[in-house]
Amino acid sequence: MKNYSLILKISVILLSLFGIIMIYSSSYIWSEYKFNTPYHFVIMQGIFFILGLILMKVISNIDYKVYQKYSNIIIFICFLLLVLVLIPGIGKIRNGSRSWFGIGGLGIQPSEIAKLGLIIFTAKYLSNNEKNMNSLKKGVFPILIVIILFFGLIMLEPDFGTGMVLTITLLVMVFVSKAKLGFFVKLGMFGLLGIAGLIIVAPYRLKRIVSFLNPWSDPLGSGFQIIQSLYAIGPHGLLGTGYLNSVQKYFYLPEPETDFIFSIISEEFGFLGIILVSILFIIMFYSSLRILFKTKDLFGKYLIFGLSIGILLQAMLNLSVVTGLVPVTGVTLPFLSYGGSSLLVSMMSIGIILNVSKH
Repeated sequence: MKNYSLILKISVILLSLFGIIMIYSSSYIWSEYKFNTPYHFVIMQGIFFILGLILMKVISNIDYKVYQKYSNIIIFICFLLLVLVLIPGIGKIRNGSRSWFGIGGLGIQPSEIAKLGLIIFTAKYLSNNEKNMNSLKKGVFPILIVIILFFGLIMLEPDFGTGMVLTITLLVMVFVSKAKLGFFVKLGMFGLLGIAGLIIVAPYRLKRIVSFLNPWSDPLGSGFQIIQSLYAIGPHGLLGTGYLNSVQKYFYLPEPETDFIFSIISEEFGFLGIILVSILFIIMFYSSLRILFKTKDLFGKYLIFGLSIGILLQAMLNLSVVTGLVPVTGVTLPFLSYGGSSLLVSMMSIGIILNVSKH
């Protein structure tokens, strides 16, 4: 167990350090333009990384069953934060989404905190109601109501990407319980209708889908990001252009240090960079699963699974976006993309898994 915990920590630290290195490369042009210094983004991410390490260490020493005891309070706080962020004057608008609390020059994203809180709450619910999960009315329906409620709050911001990652993560947790397969078939049908409704309500999502299918139909509009991303990923072979030698970061790819940092990694490090990042994520997930299989407590099992699968799903969604496999969703790459809320919550998640491994 100690070996897998060590491997997990090393993989997370390597991903985060590589992220800091690539944030500098991808952002120093934009940073110089916005803040008159090339180091703004990398310094901020370095601070968040140090805070994340401290949080991971502290949380790894807190008995994870504390979260089981106070899960109702945690979920209420998450609900309250998601409501408050929607109030004008309290929540701050960034990129058209009211999903941030502004504290000085920093921003806190409550939807990231909600991901952690909901995984804890769902793990407790599934472990306490294992015998009822084969019943739609007694088992599945109550937790489904909670999932829909929080998804709705996040969509009011709107933040479709985070909402989808959270919802899929929680549904996968329900799926590995004793819930019947037929329920998920019906849920998938309702989900397709729901997505169609979301597109009708916000037509810009249809433009994203059209640009995903054929980005060159609007190369200077809705298809611009994915085209620039593919230019970064496609032509640079095994070794790439070399560190700091990206062309797309020169105001071609918008905000390359966030959602599209993988494009810059691919451009500068080529296929080897892609393999390196993929292997580190696989090692992280595999180590978490090995800890899960050795854990006897049911709440601990669900907790590890939810936290690790949530990070993996978010990484897979981000990689699918930047390579043009799915429409643009605005989801960051865990541990690598610039963003304090995402990095801190991800490292807190790893801290919880490490604590479960101690028990």
